[in-house]
Amino acid sequence: MLLLLLLLLLAASPGPAVLADVPPYNKVVFILAGQSNMAGRGGVVANRWDGRVPADCAPSPAVLRLTPDLRWEQAREPLHQGIDAANHAVGVGPGMAFANALLRSGRAGAAVVGLVPCAVGGTRMAEWAKGTDLYAEMLRRARVAVETGGRIGALLWYQGESDTVRWSDANEYGRRMGMLVRDIRADLGIPHLLVIQVGLASGLGQYTQVVREAQKGIKLRNVRFVDAMGLPLQDGHLHLSTQAQVQLGHMLAQSYLNYGTSRP
Repeated sequence: MLLLLLLLLLAASPGPAVLADVPPYNKVVFILAGQSNMAGRGGVVANRWDGRVPADCAPSPAVLRLTPDLRWEQAREPLHQGIDAANHAVGVGPGMAFANALLRSGRAGAAVVGLVPCAVGGTRMAEWAKGTDLYAEMLRRARVAVETGGRIGALLWYQGESDTVRWSDANEYGRRMGMLVRDIRADLGIPHLLVIQVGLASGLGQYTQVVREAQKGIKLRNVRFVDAMGLPLQDGHLHLSTQAQVQLGHMLAQSYLNYGTSRP
């Protein structure tokens, strides 16, 4: 009877509102965190998004996002709208291409992919440490995402450009990243949570290589490295282009799928 009622509600309403009111229990959830290249600047020029959505990033009824007010809705670009800072124009990021690639593979592990955007542009690793507002909000959103069922598949992390400016931040990056992984696993009660971190494609300062080496040097179990170096930058300096974000989404999906086949 309950299932019939839910089906009737879905048929009678325009979709996203019902998805928010009746979130699916059979979902795999992914936390998207870090700074601007995770939030998405694809197609953003002069702080304005061009509105172009590649086919790989098209909305799907099977891809949901957790809104800023903690409701589920059908996900669509820009995924981090209302999550990133208000003065930051957001565009295409890797999240939608990632989710659609998982679903196309037939190996997502659930009928629905739930995306939990948390990234904020211009943030340093120290601002994500346990005890900060960013960490608390990421943890709160992750917990809410599975209150109605499902499981957290991975934390997708793309951050570090702001840590290339000062030697002290670059030098501490590896230690801080390791602590972040340990803390989020402990606070979520998922001791072997998969963390897929993106290797920097660019930086704001002279210590990009120092941060990249720290990223590659993380030796914790179930921490994977996907390298964005070499992907095209739309401004020739910092942010990935729309097509680069699509490619990165595919790379993240492949890393997640490879992890699934390599687990004992």
